[in-house]
Amino acid sequence: MTTTYTSYKLLAADMPRSIERVAAEPMVARETQYFRDTIETVKSVDDFMSDNRLYNYVLKAHGLEDMAYAKAFIRKVLTEGVSNEESFANKLTDSRYRDLARAFDFEALGAAATGTEAARLGTVSKYMRQTLEQNAGEENAGVRLALYFERMAPGLDNMYEILADDALAEVVRTTLGLPPEVAASDIDKQVQLFEKQFSLDDFKDTEKLSRFLDRFTTMWEVANPSAGSFDASSLIGQQTSFGISPDLMLSLNTLKLGGR
Repeated sequence: MTTTYTSYKLLAADMPRSIERVAAEPMVARETQYFRDTIETVKSVDDFMSDNRLYNYVLKAHGLEDMAYAKAFIRKVLTEGVSNEESFANKLTDSRYRDLARAFDFEALGAAATGTEAARLGTVSKYMRQTLEQNAGEENAGVRLALYFERMAPGLDNMYEILADDALAEVVRTTLGLPPEVAASDIDKQVQLFEKQFSLDDFKDTEKLSRFLDRFTTMWEVANPSAGSFDASSLIGQQTSFGISPDLMLSLNTLKLGGR
């Protein structure tokens, strides 16, 4: 049985080749070709929302696959964009919605929104990485968490973002050897604890980030032997209670926002 550490290092050591293998998978290739053929016909939020196949591809690329049902919610994110600090996406704790609104900036660019590099090449790149992480998680949840942390950590601005993301928080607590009870303690105290152990600047340094994840994958293997089972999907994309609540998401999805 290959350990968490070894599996992660094999994927991370040659990421371009790992992505190439994902891109060659028949289903991935078909969906990507459909996206490339269709995206140029999308000129508005209405066009985007009406094509379920394209819509689902984009949401998966941005790690929002589980929110595909909440079309009114996503429509509001895209309609209001990110130019205004008071826009819907800018008020959400989860940065993935801002990333989506920036990549498909209908509010600022109108019909030209889908012609940008971020909307086209960027979406395909993100889709490949998301698929790679999901595939890895089917074999070993710790590997998926490590890959997710590797992708997200360099962009963190403050410690609270870690605590707002269950997957990131799990990686940090595991790496530091903290007991599960810590997750229920005061948020500010958790931040203070993290700040004593590491700096977010460490994650912007490739070597320091690599050492952090080496430790995580080793610690994860001890607690969750590769022969065991753990579903990382229960953590990936989950926001803690001080983010927007699922009930509010469902309420927003019932709103009539000028279309489907």
